[in-house]
Amino acid sequence: MASFREWLCQFRRDDTALGDLARDAAADPAWPASDDLEVVFLHLVEVGAYDSALEALDVAWTRWADGR
Repeated sequence: MASFREWLCQFRRDDTALGDLARDAAADPAWPASDDLEVVFLHLVEVGAYDSALEALDVAWTRWADGR
């Protein structure tokens, strides 16, 4: 099973909120390697992510978790 970040990065070329989040993850050297939603959420909050990114994380996490 791919990690959340690996799974997310496959959407880098999508012109969607999920694609925006994927590009952010791919470009962020400090993006957590953790597969813990709280860790990733807190990282986004710490870097000043917009509400739309937090909402995209929620949707992406659900999709990823459903596929496990």
